Amino acid sequence: MMPVSLVGRARELAEFDRAWSTVVAGRRAAPTVAVITGGAGVGKSLLVAAALDALTPRPAVVLSGAARVHSPAPYDWLAAVLSGRDTSLLDLPPDALAWLAQHPTSPLERYAPGALLRLAVRTVRLLVGAGPAVLVVEDLHALDPASLNLIGEVATAAELPALLVVATRPAEEAVAPDLAVRALARLCGVPGAVRQHLGPLRSAEVAEVLRQVYPGSRPSGRLATAVWRRTGGNPFALTELLAAHAGQPMATLIATSGARQSARPAGSPRSMEPARSALRPARPAGTSGADEAELTGREVEVLGCLVAGMSNKQVAKALGISVRTVTVHVSNLLRKTGAASRTEVALWAVRRRLPVPAPVER
Repeated sequence: MMPVSLVGRARELAEFDRAWSTVVAGRRAAPTVAVITGGAGVGKSLLVAAALDALTPRPAVVLSGAARVHSPAPYDWLAAVLSGRDTSLLDLPPDALAWLAQHPTSPLERYAPGALLRLAVRTVRLLVGAGPAVLVVEDLHALDPASLNLIGEVATAAELPALLVVATRPAEEAVAPDLAVRALARLCGVPGAVRQHLGPLRSAEVAEVLRQVYPGSRPSGRLATAVWRRTGGNPFALTELLAAHAGQPMATLIATSGARQSARPAGSPRSMEPARSALRPARPAGTSGADEAELTGREVEVLGCLVAGMSNKQVAKALGISVRTVTVHVSNLLRKTGAASRTEVALWAVRRRLPVPAPVER
């Protein structure tokens, strides 16, 4: 039986196949980018898995990583990629590699943000090698700022034979919505980028699922519509409903008590709130955003630059102040927030969803 999440997704699978063909043929100087958006439970991960399984020829390398939703850290995606891999042959500074891989015994961060980003891109290049490769980014909406910068750089890296597949919820559901919007705009702006948005299944597609689950049956339009209304066409909700009624007649899908309690789709904001709330880092009790650290207006501006991954020199240029003054503000931010590095203070802001202004280069 075809997985519920793949019913009605033939067009998307075909697009993946065409995108992979451009990589294999070497027709692009940079990676081919495919961005998949959709709410919780619509089957983004299953679609990616099915597409990978069907790729011909097989990828020489597959690099896959996701965010740590509850405790994001710098370069989470790359750390996930490096986890369990033999990195002894990579031509990289051991201390930088240990830091990027988030080894518990790694030294304190000593590289400037720009240098660390270049090392991260180089790490991806070394892992891809001659390719062709597939790079899978799960849950971009939950990634840390450093990872978002890295994915953007990789998407435009010259001579990188790879298909970059990014799966994410809508930007407004991200841990840092403004950063997610900028990251998605950058990815979708890559020439030839494939953009797919997965919505709920239609009533006819729900009927197709029912025919597969109940072989030999012909579900009526009324029953299929009732199941569609109960689940909102959300593949995950539909899978759960079918599992709960496994071995029972099809009619029980809508005959149970409470089946008519609401016509709200299962993929609607209220029913998905538990999943969304898991994305929002818990704020310490008794605190309220920037008030807990009593930041000045200029410190908030500098913080916005740090969240964007800018160096002190770039911050100085963006704000029209001296590098020495930037250094003072960064020191104050570290002291007030209790962070050990500029990366940690950026994550401090992201976890609290602070409305820091986006920097503007002058």
